[in-house]
Amino acid sequence: MNILITGGAGYIGSHVLKALLEEGGHDITVVDNLYTGSLEAIQTLQKLGKFEFVKANIEDLDQMKNIMVGKKIEAIIHFAAYIEVFESMEKPLKYYLNNTANAAALIKLAVESGVGKFIFSSTAATYGEPESGVVDEKSAQTPINPYGKSKLMVEWILKDAASAHKDFKFVILRYFNVAGASSDGLIGQNYPNATHLIKVATQTITGKREKMAIFGTDYDTPDGTCVRDYIHVEDLASAHLSALKYLANTGKSDVFNVGYGRGFSVREVVEEAKKVSGVDFKVELGARRDGDPAKLISDATKLRTLTNWTPKHENLGEIIASALAWEKKLTHL
Repeated sequence: MNILITGGAGYIGSHVLKALLEEGGHDITVVDNLYTGSLEAIQTLQKLGKFEFVKANIEDLDQMKNIMVGKKIEAIIHFAAYIEVFESMEKPLKYYLNNTANAAALIKLAVESGVGKFIFSSTAATYGEPESGVVDEKSAQTPINPYGKSKLMVEWILKDAASAHKDFKFVILRYFNVAGASSDGLIGQNYPNATHLIKVATQTITGKREKMAIFGTDYDTPDGTCVRDYIHVEDLASAHLSALKYLANTGKSDVFNVGYGRGFSVREVVEEAKKVSGVDFKVELGARRDGDPAKLISDATKLRTLTNWTPKHENLGEIIASALAWEKKLTHL
């Protein structure tokens, strides 16, 4: 298949690129402006297989059209978004302009260029603050931060575009909390200013941070800290390959949660990180951050049932260990 990956130098995008290269048989073009993407990841993966890398902004529509038409692109896997919840509360327009407006323009161009398949990187943040904390694909979507809202609007755009253009099909993947690094140690999360819990914990373990903070201890959860569904990045990457196969085999648009269906609190993750590493690192208790729901766990039964997705790394300790191994490798690069 001729595939365009936007944001393919980023954390999740690079792992999907790696999975596609290992699967083989695809003609892949990666577009990334390297704002948070890693040129090192691209260079590493170029040793694994052949693909074209174009450093560009997705809002350069002339260049994007040249790629879509010139490469006869059949499927787009769209990452290329800002993802920090707290930042979205402070800079909402940054999120709406890039995550929503740029995605809308990309979708329009895809329809006009005859691209029939579109896989969209959405988020559990579209569910907002669900009452039970456990959500399936039919749960109400009432996001509580601009990040979640910016992604939900793209979901609406995709659904409307597909309704109006019968040859345009999509799969929306709503990610839960992604962590870890490739099992072979080749790639991982390179963005140094990441705010994700497991990344921050491994940076603290390796001495890159003096300490880390738990933001909020008074949530309505068993231990007062936020509860999340953590998924290994390689299992998330394989879900994209399953989504591509689903589109190719069924010709139907659909929406899938991608998670394990098991929640861990922030305190539990911190304790597991200490156990895995053998390091009793410093943790401070801080105030809540704006935009953080108390509990968010996936019901991903639909993905397991309707596609060939079978997760292989469904273990919190393994996720943390792979993230820590990667962080230690970064120390020596």
